[in-house]
Amino acid sequence: MLAPPPLPRTLEASLRDLSSRKAESRASAIVDLVRHARADRGTRGDAIPRLERALTDEAPVVRAAAAVALGDLMAAEALPGLLVAIEDDDPYVRQMAINALGEIGDARAAARLSRALRDERPEVRYQAVIAFPRVAGADREAVASALERAYADPDDSVRYIALRITEERADGGAPEPRLVSSAKALVKDPVSHVALAAAIFIAKAGEPEGRDLILRVVSGGQRLEGSAREDENEAILVAGAIGMEEAVPALERRAWGFGRLVSDTCAWSAKTALARMGHPRAVAEITADLASRKRATVNAAVVAAGRARVEGAKAVLRALGPEDADPELVLHALAELETPGETP
Repeated sequence: MLAPPPLPRTLEASLRDLSSRKAESRASAIVDLVRHARADRGTRGDAIPRLERALTDEAPVVRAAAAVALGDLMAAEALPGLLVAIEDDDPYVRQMAINALGEIGDARAAARLSRALRDERPEVRYQAVIAFPRVAGADREAVASALERAYADPDDSVRYIALRITEERADGGAPEPRLVSSAKALVKDPVSHVALAAAIFIAKAGEPEGRDLILRVVSGGQRLEGSAREDENEAILVAGAIGMEEAVPALERRAWGFGRLVSDTCAWSAKTALARMGHPRAVAEITADLASRKRATVNAAVVAAGRARVEGAKAVLRALGPEDADPELVLHALAELETPGETP
């Protein structure tokens, strides 16, 4: 018989258990303390010095929990302690300290994170690639150099996250030309998900080198390794955004073919990509789904209408109430419709 989950600690119990003899109890007390600190400014002020002290706890699990907590609380006042924690003997603690510094985004951490980009452990370099642009964002040259260097990292996860961070930083605008140029070489990366991430990035940048790989993925002719379904969906959406007419037959199969009944063919993404290219059936079905009585169906259609830039959906979207669809999704879709030139 399964026992019910333990109730969340009160503030008093959280503070008490920070001194527990059991490391697991101290770590879980930190999680509960953060919950209370988020809800009350005074509690936050009292909690942060305690969390800083926990960065020096004898147990790595507690030190890591403290670093995560300080990041969650955006505790810039704990910067000195977190900078010391980057030197922790435990690699997971180092990762969480780096992550916290990235969440806080204080530029004073840039120099130390720059050194972490060269850490001997790939998992630490991975975290540093995420964090460094957040704290050094104003120094475009330094960020570009860091990302470009990460493209050549011996670890494929570091190369992959560097591409994703580069794409995220571009966010519909023009990416650094040097990064686009360097990323082109990664379209031939031996690791499939790295190659696809590169193809997606440079296709969004308006360059042709990744089109063949995107077409192979959309057509099902490129075998993806590992957990790459998100990137497969993105490749399908990009095919629509850049108007790959040669991908239409494959997109139609994914959207409406028999295969969608027995496996995940990314049918929603395929229909959205087709609608982005003005495919009549795809546009009609998305528009019809906006009138569904099922909220989940309407929400999916709202997102699709925005990403596909279905101009005729504007009036319907504006008429949707909170009882029909998630208001945030509707606002985002309308914003996308106001910027029709951007890729998804």
